[in-house]
Amino acid sequence: MTRLSIFPLPGALLFPGMHLPLHIFEPRYSAMVSDAMARDRRIGMIQPSGEGDVPPLYNLGCVGKIAEVEALDEGRYNIILEGVALFRMVRELKVTTPFRQVEAELLTVEDDEQLSIARRSSLEMESRRFADLQGYAVDWEAVSRLDDMSLVNGIAQIAPFDSAAKQALLEAPDIETRAELIIQLMQFFGRHDGEDRVTLQ
Repeated sequence: MTRLSIFPLPGALLFPGMHLPLHIFEPRYSAMVSDAMARDRRIGMIQPSGEGDVPPLYNLGCVGKIAEVEALDEGRYNIILEGVALFRMVRELKVTTPFRQVEAELLTVEDDEQLSIARRSSLEMESRRFADLQGYAVDWEAVSRLDDMSLVNGIAQIAPFDSAAKQALLEAPDIETRAELIIQLMQFFGRHDGEDRVTLQ
């Protein structure tokens, strides 16, 4: 169990091993960054599951370690978070800080998970088709050199899916399942004219 300061930001997911740049400008989150820098540099990225001033949260998020920080004027920051581990929220804590904090269980993930050859091939093929449809310029030679975990989590983090779809990717139990869900989402999205957002709801 660990205590985490959390940043509940819709649509901004962090996956283990990935990097997430953030511009911090709200005073409560500037206070959170200052607090994290004074302690262990850790922030829990988690999505709200509803609306409101204090919205309910999904149970699963990702711990990010502040890898780079740039202090700006008026208390603002540019930071880059590096995904360290998934966490499951156990309970929200009653705190006096302007930012929310939770008690969480850190989840272990095997570092050497690999895709089957067929799944890797399908994922790369569907990614090429999807990128062409969206007009993305991609260095496919560089993509081919990525290990399976970096490829799957990288696509999951940057793909233009909606919050519910991204949460489903985060909660996938292994990279094989996550890769298959990515393929399904790209196929679904590719059947639309580009104006509709992908959704699992």
